[in-house]
Amino acid sequence: MPSKKKDHPAPTHALALAAMPSAEGPPATPEAVLQQFRIVLNAVKTHFQQVERKAGIGGAPLWALTIIREQPGIGVGDLAIALSVRPPTASIIVRTLSLQGFVEPSREGPDRRSVQLHITTEGRKLLRRAPRPFAGVLPEALNALEPATLDLLNRGLRQLIPLLDADVRAAVTPLSLLSASD
Repeated sequence: MPSKKKDHPAPTHALALAAMPSAEGPPATPEAVLQQFRIVLNAVKTHFQQVERKAGIGGAPLWALTIIREQPGIGVGDLAIALSVRPPTASIIVRTLSLQGFVEPSREGPDRRSVQLHITTEGRKLLRRAPRPFAGVLPEALNALEPATLDLLNRGLRQLIPLLDADVRAAVTPLSLLSASD
């Protein structure tokens, strides 16, 4: 199968060269894996910075706006599921988008407690000028992996996460919000 690798500028530092992803190579070392994590995290951070600069909103709201455009009338609960976040997080994102004039919440149908979300003209204009991928570079890259590779990565991360004594609640926090402090 042909590779879909993009041309990258040649690294100027020997450590950067050692960290460049390759399908084959010497056995992994903790240092080499750490360097690859740095490359991944930097790519995610850079993408979210570009989104903020070009669109004026963060990655999570941009992704939510895309889902609302694709699924007119979606509710906050279903939006939370689509974003893989908790409903209170989705509510905060929707409130922000609504205050900015990008989303119009409405109460339609027999159950007036339920809110349906619709993108506004301003929201559509924002999406036209926003950088892609809307969901972020990491979800897109993970979707492009072969199933066996994704499974191997998943198994490795399941071993790594407990060693970090990490807060597993972060699993439902959008990446753009995790990197917001940088």
